[in-house]
Formats: sequence, structure tokens, C-alpha cells
Amino acid sequence: MFNIVLYEPEIPANTGNIIRLCANTGSQLHLIQPLGFDMEDKKLRRAGLDYHEFASVQQYDSLQACLEKIKAKNVYAISTKGSRYVHDVHFEQGDVLLFGPETRGLPQQVREDAGEEKVLRIPMQPINRSLNLSNAVALVVYEAWRQLGFKGSV
Repeated sequence: MFNIVLYEPEIPANTGNIIRLCANTGSQLHLIQPLGFDMEDKKLRRAGLDYHEFASVQQYDSLQACLEKIKAKNVYAISTKGSRYVHDVHFEQGDVLLFGPETRGLPQQVREDAGEEKVLRIPMQPINRSLNLSNAVALVVYEAWRQLGFKGSV
């Protein structure tokens, strides 16, 4: 369905939740190292419950290696620094949805490489900094999937 890319994720429970989300939406999860945890971490396993076997998770040494393998038409970087909202974009099957680490977000160079028109933001109250990573991923994936008429769901 979609390619979810987590750039240097730090919190195992968030990644576990996203693994479960991928299993339930048919999305692929791609993790860019270094990770802030071990893939056998108890918190990651607990958050993902028994969905790990139903999700495709791949790890890469660099974002470049990941994107070269995926070869997606569209790469959308999700950031509080984006100028467009996620609901203003027409998503396509196979798009890359790129998210940064929990404590610092996507680096400026990664956002610049994506291009200003492909850096998207999630609407929220102006006094707040950000959403929890797994919540943000869920919100964007379900908006993208909604646009495709929830293709493949029951």
C-alpha cells in the first residue's frame, strides 16, 4: 500500500505501534539506522503484539539506500516545518511517507532533499510542538488510504 520510512527512530514502543499499523494497513515499514533500540526490545515487541509476523520491516544503513530500493514516484517528508497540509496532497499507492526521530524531527538536509512542495505538516494547535510519532504516522497513513477508498480493506 504505502512505504512508511522512519528515519533513525528512537522509541521502541512507537516503532512497535507502527509495525502493528503496517500489518493492519498493508504498508511496508522501512527503518533507517541508527535505531535507538534493539529490534528484540520488550517494549517494541509488546507494542506490536503478535502483528510482527504480518508486517514487512526492513532496515537500511542510509536513507539513500532505502529510497534507491523502493524507487517510489513520490516521497513525502512529514514535518512540523512543512508548508502544506497532508490533506492537501493527492496520495498514490506506493508513496513514501517519511518521518523523523521523536526528539528532533527530520534534519534540514533531508527536508531540503525532499523539496518544499513534498514537506507536509499535520494541522494542530499553534502552541504545541508535535504529535507522538506513532499517532502522526497513523493519521497520515489513514488519510492517504482514505483517498484511495481504503483499497484492500474489509
